[in-house]
Amino acid sequence: MSNEIEIGRGKRGRRAYSFDDVAVVPSRRTRDPQDVSVGWQIDAYHFELPVMAAPMDSVMSPETAVALGRLGGLGVLDLEGLWTRYDDPAPHLAEIATLEPARATQRMQEIYSAPIRPELITARLQEIRAAGVTVAGALSPQRTQEHWRTVVDAGVDLFVIRGTTVSAEHVSGNAEPLNLKRFIYELDVPVIVGGASTYTAALHLMRTGAAGVLVGFGGGAAHTTRVSLGIHAPMATAVADVAAARRDYLDESGGRYVHVITDGGVGRSGDLVKAIACGADAVMLGAALARSTEAPGRGFHWGPEAHHQHLPRGERVEVGSAGSLEQILFGPGRTADGTLNLIGALRRAMATTGYSDVKEFQRVEVVVSPYQPY
Repeated sequence: MSNEIEIGRGKRGRRAYSFDDVAVVPSRRTRDPQDVSVGWQIDAYHFELPVMAAPMDSVMSPETAVALGRLGGLGVLDLEGLWTRYDDPAPHLAEIATLEPARATQRMQEIYSAPIRPELITARLQEIRAAGVTVAGALSPQRTQEHWRTVVDAGVDLFVIRGTTVSAEHVSGNAEPLNLKRFIYELDVPVIVGGASTYTAALHLMRTGAAGVLVGFGGGAAHTTRVSLGIHAPMATAVADVAAARRDYLDESGGRYVHVITDGGVGRSGDLVKAIACGADAVMLGAALARSTEAPGRGFHWGPEAHHQHLPRGERVEVGSAGSLEQILFGPGRTADGTLNLIGALRRAMATTGYSDVKEFQRVEVVVSPYQPY
């Protein structure tokens, strides 16, 4: 069965769906929300919540990574961000939050032009480790070969290699690309890698030995990838495709399970519910956590694409402050817009459809039902 649509006589395209295009269907059974488990385990690390924080300066500082870890999630620090470029990045974070929109990109490029300092990578990761929570840090594929030894020596528990898109078969005529399979094989810690947005790309990443694959391609609130590059991956279809790759790789590898983590398009509680319903094991949250009063972005949100020195593919966006980190995750909710009590909403959705844990909930029925704003 094909769902391709004829765009013109010389081109056809497959129909793809965003989270706004799909909805979860109730089943014949319901449960009490307190009987539902939303725990998640990757490799040897167990988390009470299926939530990772996006490695963005507007979302994660060492302090907020610790706070999220104590609440049951996993904070991931951007090891190419301001925290590894400046002894005290607070003045720069404050300045970014006050920049005029027309000036923001250029000034951010200047601020982020300071070099990454290996001793600060070590100091920030050790600060998180001293708090007794799981330690995770992220590098882009371009910086991984330069800084991975520093990251591992600092005592990271989970290593994240994150880019707009990450390929197991990158080709370059200018430099030797990162050999992901060899790198992951030689590393002593689990690696989460992405993004990937297609079945084939995800399957190749799984074959490198990654413990988890991030699903997405510039689909977050602060990305402009679609308007700047013309590339976009509707997330419901992307997650379902990568979940199919996980299933097939499980058979191919004789039982090796690779976790699927949605990275992008999960701004509100309903998106989180639908991400897991489409097959995700966990979600990586950016804008949703940037709305917390503790977030370093002070009500603004941006990613590394926003200050790229040659081709910015993102922007600084104002997301406001909805509540504390604890309120965003656990409530109580003061509004009905899906910005508060994300985990409560997930529990309620799972209970309403009769599922007791995240793995079971991946089997829930989903329908195509494009969202109609009122």
